[in-house]
Order: sequence, then C-alpha cells, then structure tokens
Amino acid sequence: MQVFLVGGAVRDELLKRPVTEQDWVVVGSTPDELLKLGYKPVGKDFPVFLHPDTHEEYALARTERKSGLGYHGFDCYFEPDVTLEQDLQRRDLTINAMAKTDTGEIIDPYNGLADIEQRKLRHVSDAFTEDPLRVLRVARFAARYHHLGFTVAEETLALMRQLASSGELNNLTPERIWKETEKALTEQSPQVYFELLHETNALVYFFPELDRLWGIPNPPQWHPEIDSGIHTMMVLEQATKLTDSVAIRFAALCHDLGKGITPPEEWPSHRGHEKAGIPIIEGVCSRLRVPKKFQQLACLTSEYHLHSHKAFEMKASTLVKMLEKTSAYRTPEVFRSLLLACEADFKGRTGFEERDYPQREFLEQVHTETLNIDTQPFIDKGISGKAIGDQVHQARVRITKQLQKQYQK
Repeated sequence: MQVFLVGGAVRDELLKRPVTEQDWVVVGSTPDELLKLGYKPVGKDFPVFLHPDTHEEYALARTERKSGLGYHGFDCYFEPDVTLEQDLQRRDLTINAMAKTDTGEIIDPYNGLADIEQRKLRHVSDAFTEDPLRVLRVARFAARYHHLGFTVAEETLALMRQLASSGELNNLTPERIWKETEKALTEQSPQVYFELLHETNALVYFFPELDRLWGIPNPPQWHPEIDSGIHTMMVLEQATKLTDSVAIRFAALCHDLGKGITPPEEWPSHRGHEKAGIPIIEGVCSRLRVPKKFQQLACLTSEYHLHSHKAFEMKASTLVKMLEKTSAYRTPEVFRSLLLACEADFKGRTGFEERDYPQREFLEQVHTETLNIDTQPFIDKGISGKAIGDQVHQARVRITKQLQKQYQK
C-alpha cells in the first residue's frame, strides 16, 4: 500500500498559492484493508474514505470507462493492480495530474510541470471528451488562474468545442451546472468563465439568455464598447473589483438580459429593457436552481440600474418610490448590494472604468437620512392609519429634494 498527495494541493503548492485541502490516492490496497485501518467510507460511486485522524479524503487508485451519458456515466475499476499513472491519466488537466510522495518527490507523467511553466491549461488525454462537466471545469480554472497568465491550449479548446457540438452538455443536471457556475463567480476573473464558454459554443446550452447578448449593439455615446455581451463581461469584471459577494456578481451578470429580446429594428436603443429583463432572470433562476436571494437582487438590479445612474436628475418622489419598492427600509443590506451592482454597470464601459460614481454615496445618504422618520408629530395632529404612511413618504421626498440640491451645487 502506497499513499500519494494528488491534484489541487500539489498544483497550488507549485504555484505558491494557499493549499486549502489535501486529497490522497492509495495505490495497492482494497476497501477491506482501509476499513480495518479505521478509515470511514464516504464515496457513493467509487471508494473514498476519510482518514481516522485527519479526516482528509483518501481514494483508492482507479480507472474509469465511459458507459453512459453525462457526469455519472462511468464504470470504475479500483483493484490493487491500478497504478498511480493510470489513476492520474483519468484526470482533466495536466496541472491536476501530478502527485507528490511523502519525501517530497513530484511524480509528473503527463508534463504538468511544463504546463505550469508555460501557463497552459491542457487536457491529459482524449478521454477528456467523455465527461461534459470538464468543459465547465476548464472554464472555471481559466477564471481562477487568468491573473497568473494562464490560457487554454488550442487543442483543449478544440475538444471543448467538440463536446459542446456533441450535445453531451444537455446531460448535465441544473444543480451541477449551477454549482460550477457559482464557484466560477467566486474566482478572481469570473468573466473569463463565461467568455470561454461563449467562445467554445457551450454557453448557449445552459445560459442562452446570456449567450445571445454578444452581437447586440448599444448606443455608442453611452457604450463605446458597443457590444452587449462585451459590456456584460466588463460589468462582471468591475463587480469583482468592488465586492466578493457572489449575489452581487450574479446580479451584474444578469442586469442587461432584457436587451436580448429587443427587436433588431430598434437597435441600438433598448427602451424598456429594465423591466423586460425580470421574467428572463426569473426563468434562468428557475431552470438552474439559483438561490432566491440571488434572483431577488438580480431582478432589482435589472429594474432599477438606470434609476441609480440618473439619481441626480430624477424626481425626488421617484427616487423615494425606488427605495420603498426595493425594501430599502426593511432590508438595507439588499439596497446597498443593489447600489454596488449599479456602480459596476456604470464602470463596466470602455473609458469609464476609473470614473467616480457619486450616485452610490448620494443614494446611501438618502437612505440613511430618510430611514427613521419621526411619526409622533403626525400622530399629535390626529393623523392615523394609512395617512401616516403618506406623510412619511412626503417627508422622505422633502429630504431627498434637499439632498439633491446639495449634490447638484
């Protein structure tokens, strides 16, 4: 029985990145032997065990053979004669197909070290095309390591396109797609995930509402980058600079989906796209099983991002209605998230990346100063019931008008 550290821990140590978890492969053993040693079984589809002391995952070396459709359509063989090299060969990328011995020796049968040096994401073998999930995984790794200069090898891009055209992506479950997409949204360059999936014709299979934005023009005076798909990727990039919140990043991603249904004869104008995007977002979230809090913020961002941009010239009563309709007074954290998504939209345009967005500070001040209106004077005047709410609304409008005048000076 031999034990090797494998996968992400080896890769990230070589890249001098933090190692958050360690996975181990056991060669030359059996489930019975590991059970006798006190390991606890946790694998459903193949033998994975938790170490009795460290609780880290130890998997028996195995080979896989395609036997059905989708992510789970594999037969696994995990007898003691499976070698380390055979186990590593079934992995997706060469940088994930390295192992380390207990003495620190790197075992690298598929040239992962060279690809780390060359900053390449490259498939290990043609078995790559047997698992459709690998298209999403490669895109996610591209998003994670983009800032280090990594790109996807041309031959791997070709296999990703092949997998997309085969229809195999239709066999991925919504839960699995969302899990990979949510992980991608946590990465340092999440826009790369969606750009790469669009480039390899994979995005259209599970997120056609986003995919169709590429090629749809915007008015050049407001959008020098013109293309709605490019703009959306720029907005996501700006959101990533502003916040670690996946909900805000997802809202940035979805804010312009309404432009995808603008009739071509109306281009580059997109009148009404804000509200038009709401049912589209709801459909995406229902199909991909996106959490409700993500859906809520994305819908609010779609409906109100232009309100935020026009905050200084918009009627004070309209702004107060926006705060009331977005539940800013009941859930202020959602309102603050909305403003960050709006700032990302403003900055996600060519030449606007470094500009200030005073609208956010202004709307936050409006919210703060209109949050706690004293109702006692209204009660003292004999006002009651719904009329109190009307008086509170009017007080908020007066305060907002004064703040607008201060900011416009």
